[in-house]
Amino acid sequence: MEPLAKLPVFWALEAKRVVVAGGTDAAMWKAELLAACGARVDVYAETFGEAFEALLARAPVHPSARLTPHRRRWTPADLPGAMLAIGDCEDDAKVFFAAARAAGVPVNVIDKPAFCQFQFGSIVNRSPVVVAISTDGAAPIVAQTIRRKIETLLPRSLKTWMALAQSLREAVNRRLQPGPQRRAFWERFSDRVFSTLDTPEEGVGGALLAEAERLAEAPATGRVTLVGAGPGDAELLTLKAVRVLQSADVILFDDLVSADVLELARREAKRMPVGKRGGRESCRQEDINATMVRLARAGKRVVRLKSGDPMVSGRAGEEIAHLDRENIPVDIVPGITAASAMASRLGLSPTHRDHAHLASARHHLLSASGPPSLHP
Repeated sequence: MEPLAKLPVFWALEAKRVVVAGGTDAAMWKAELLAACGARVDVYAETFGEAFEALLARAPVHPSARLTPHRRRWTPADLPGAMLAIGDCEDDAKVFFAAARAAGVPVNVIDKPAFCQFQFGSIVNRSPVVVAISTDGAAPIVAQTIRRKIETLLPRSLKTWMALAQSLREAVNRRLQPGPQRRAFWERFSDRVFSTLDTPEEGVGGALLAEAERLAEAPATGRVTLVGAGPGDAELLTLKAVRVLQSADVILFDDLVSADVLELARREAKRMPVGKRGGRESCRQEDINATMVRLARAGKRVVRLKSGDPMVSGRAGEEIAHLDRENIPVDIVPGITAASAMASRLGLSPTHRDHAHLASARHHLLSASGPPSLHP
């Protein structure tokens, strides 16, 4: 896994006490966000801005939330027992930070990265789906731009579909065991969510539970997908290749597959190197074939990840033939070959008329005169 600047954590704050110090607009935005999560927010400030006063006068949108103004300066005695502490402290940032740390409360001082144990990211809200974007403080405007792009990708109906998912979750878990069958159900659910812009129709919940019953009765069957990883650049993967990698249980990958490509795979997928290199200990083809069969028969979704295009390698034909003999379903996802990638990088067209006409002329000459004679 690549290094992470910060650990993204989603914190449950419903009915939990949170301290906000400051009556500024910046403090108000944080207080409003915390209240939207259902927190009970104690706000300490000698004076409050006009926007903050308007927020305090409104009823919170979350039924568990509470916004309580304390019209005085915060003190260290206000911090113990709080889940979080947020301050807009221009003059006493260091003091607020130290007091929160002493009370064992995670603290964020607005616009003071040196006094922040955690950060707020830009948010895409389709609750219960929440997407948070962070640039680790490097460029907040870039995070906002990313948020706008994600907003266009997620339909508004997602909120209603996810509420349906929450209502079905326990019933689905009772019907389907953890593993391939349960994941297959939720993958089909996801396909349905993103195939429409409409909210769920009446009765769709019952139909989905009936589908879960059918999955529970069906035997667990796995399959193998041969995927082309391309020449190493993860951005040259096809969309289909990414989808397959993100649904894999096990990935058998060659030595030439880059770490960037593997980074796109499903986090829980088991990764097994099966590469062959001259002059080094290598995995035998017979062992690779046997491993794919064994995993598929155990109901796993197996990805055989090869550099370039899988069908350029003669080994792919052997693997497909072996899987066919064992009655294992096989899919193939092409990849960009190294030759195609190099031609693009150099800006050369292999079929450019100025360069390919001699080969074309030779082809026509041979076609007109027949095969060359074997005699002198």
